Amino acid sequence: MLSIGEFSKICEVSTKTLRYYDEIGLIHPDEINPENGYRYYSIKQLTKILFINRLKSYHFSLEEIKDILEWEQDHFEEKLSTALNLKKRKLQEKLRTYEYTLKQLNSDVLNLEKGISMMSYLNKIEVQLVETKPMNILYTRQMLSSDDYTFGYGKYFSKLYETIATEKLTLLGTPITIYHSEEYNPAGNDTEFALPIEEIVNGTRELREGLCAKSVYKGPYSELTSVYAKLTEWIENEGYEMVNSPYEKYITDPTQTTHPEDLVTEVYFPVKKRS
Repeated sequence: MLSIGEFSKICEVSTKTLRYYDEIGLIHPDEINPENGYRYYSIKQLTKILFINRLKSYHFSLEEIKDILEWEQDHFEEKLSTALNLKKRKLQEKLRTYEYTLKQLNSDVLNLEKGISMMSYLNKIEVQLVETKPMNILYTRQMLSSDDYTFGYGKYFSKLYETIATEKLTLLGTPITIYHSEEYNPAGNDTEFALPIEEIVNGTRELREGLCAKSVYKGPYSELTSVYAKLTEWIENEGYEMVNSPYEKYITDPTQTTHPEDLVTEVYFPVKKRS
């Protein structure tokens, strides 16, 4: 048996953290002396704490780790492999985001050294007024938190594609996201995912035609807030007002490119002239 201090030293986890792990049910001491309350861990528990440390290094939360430890042994390795692959994709996405951010930061530093405003890129975002045609869309509508956006998109669009394949429907265009919430809420936003199709079936509706302020943006989705700001400014300056929820069309499939700067997105703001 190992004292809590010895166990702590070997696995490089503080005794305070080990007590917290015990409190939340992550790993309990193998034995507690009833007379003095001293905690002891078995040699076999070293493997468990190393497993916990490994999952933490992969950015699993303590809650996620606790769930994994409670899985039944049947198909444990298979389920763990699935969880690791999902975490891997999330980390790869974050890595691509950090790489783009570093590239952008370097560009801003160079511009400032040349006397160019850091926000001058906004002037490169073009806005045009277009008349859109009505579209029949297959859709699903969800309350989605900010943390769910990146991976939630794939999940809900995948379900729509599955419906198209199962029911042998005719796809007519690229994916669309429509934002219905009147204000941004990190806890959840009313988000509609849609695919334009030919057939009018259960689960479809019409995305009406109308006048729209439109911008085409090439770059990562994280920068679309700049496009929204530019469109809002243009609408105000040109004497228009919003009449419906804004939406985005994804011209480039994000699964087909490893470079965020290659993504192409069209942003539409339905508008009318102010009276």
